[in-house]
Amino acid sequence: MSKKYFGTDGIRGRVGVYPITPEFMLKLGWAAGMAFRSMGACRVLVGKDTRISGYMFESALEAGLSAAGADVMLLGPMPTPAIAYLTRTFHAEAGIVISASHNPHDDNGIKFFSGEGTKLPDEVELMIEELLDAPMAVVESSKLGKVSRINDASGRYIEFCKSSVPSSTSFAGLKIVVDCAHGATYKVAPSVFRELGAEVVVLSAQPNGLNINDNCGSTHMGQLQAAVLAEHADLGIAFDGDGDRVLMVDHTGAVVDGDELLFIIARDLHARNKLQGGVVGTLMSNLGLELALADLGIPFVRANVGDRYVIAELLERQWLVGGESSGHIVCFQHTTTGDAIIAALQVLMALKRRDEGLAQSRQALRKCPQILVNVRFGGGTNPVEHPAVKEACARVTTAMAGRGRVLLRKSGTEPLVRVMVEGDDEAQVRGYVDELAKLVAEVSA
Repeated sequence: MSKKYFGTDGIRGRVGVYPITPEFMLKLGWAAGMAFRSMGACRVLVGKDTRISGYMFESALEAGLSAAGADVMLLGPMPTPAIAYLTRTFHAEAGIVISASHNPHDDNGIKFFSGEGTKLPDEVELMIEELLDAPMAVVESSKLGKVSRINDASGRYIEFCKSSVPSSTSFAGLKIVVDCAHGATYKVAPSVFRELGAEVVVLSAQPNGLNINDNCGSTHMGQLQAAVLAEHADLGIAFDGDGDRVLMVDHTGAVVDGDELLFIIARDLHARNKLQGGVVGTLMSNLGLELALADLGIPFVRANVGDRYVIAELLERQWLVGGESSGHIVCFQHTTTGDAIIAALQVLMALKRRDEGLAQSRQALRKCPQILVNVRFGGGTNPVEHPAVKEACARVTTAMAGRGRVLLRKSGTEPLVRVMVEGDDEAQVRGYVDELAKLVAEVSA
C-alpha cells in the first residue's frame, strides 16, 4: 500500500498548510497513541528542535497522545538522534521528533522512532494512517495518558556521546569552532567537546525560534569557514537544525563533506580491524569515495538517496558504517541512527590516532569531478527509459572503463531529469554530461 502522509523521513511541510496544522497534529498524536497502545502499555517520548512552531505542535501531539491513553514524556529541544537514544534507554514504546531538519523555520514536520531507536516499520506507519482516517474517540477519563517532563535529558545524552570514545580520551590542545545552526544541538554539542578537553568557539547557539538554519549550520558554511581562519582553529564542525547532519572545515577553511568524513571513519575502523564488512553510500556519493575505499580493500555499495535507505542497507548486510555526502553519517557500533555529534567524535578520534590534521587526513580521498544538469521535459513518457538514452548511457559508462559513472534520475516532484556524470577527467565529464543532456532534451521534445 502507498502511504498518504508519511514520506521517506516522516511528515514534513509548511507550517499552517495541511497537514502541518494543529488540528492534524492533534489527530496524529491520537492515531499514533492508539497504534502504539495496541501493542501494550504505552509511553511516548516527545522532543523538538528550536522552531517557534514546535511549542504549538508539541501541545497538540501531547493532547492527542493523552486522549488515546498514552503517557507522554517531554524532552524539550534535543537533537533527533538524542530522542532515538533516550527512547531506547527509557524503554518507551516510541519517540516523536518535531523538526524539519535543515529546512527554514517556517517548515516543520514529525519523525517517529520505534522502541529500539530505529525508523518505524512500514506496517506501523500504515496503521497510523488508517487511524488518521477514523473518527477520534477519547478513552475514558481513568485511562487518559499522563504527561511528565524529563529534566536531565541533556545530561544523559551528553554522557552517551562521550561514551562513544575511550574514557581516557582528551582533546586538550585542540581548538575547534562549532556551528550549532541555532538548532537542537545548541546546548549539548559545545558541552560534549568542552568536557572532552577541547577549546571550543561557539557559533549560532542563540535560537529565537526564527533563526534556525538561517545563513548558518551545515547548509551555509561561510560563517564557519571565516571563523576557523579568524580564530586560527584546528578545524570547524557544522551541524544542521536537528543534529543529524555534520560537515567540517579544515584549518585552511576548506569544507570537508560527508563522503570525506565517512572515509576517515571507515579507514580508521579498517585499520583497527573493527569495520565489520564494508561501507554504504548513496547514488550521489562521489566516485572518489568508492575508489579510495577500493584501494584499501573495503567493499562499498550504494543505496537510494536518504538515510532511511542507507540504514536499511546496513541492517540487511550487518555492516556498521554508512552515510551521505550531505553529512548524514550512521555509526552502528555506537547508535541506531544518523548522529552528527557521534560522527564528529569518531572523526576526531581517527585524526588523533593518526596524529594528523583534518586537511592532511582527507587527502587520501581524491574527489572526482561531478557535474549535474537538470533537463526539463513535458511529462508523459519517462526519457530515462528511452532506448536511445539507455544506449548512450551504456556507451559512456563503457568508455569511462570503471573510472567514471553515469546516473540519470527522474525527479519525484518536478518534470525534470537529473543527468549526472562523474569521472577522473573534468573536461571529459563535461562533454559527456552535455551530450546526454542534449539527447534527453531531444527525446523529450
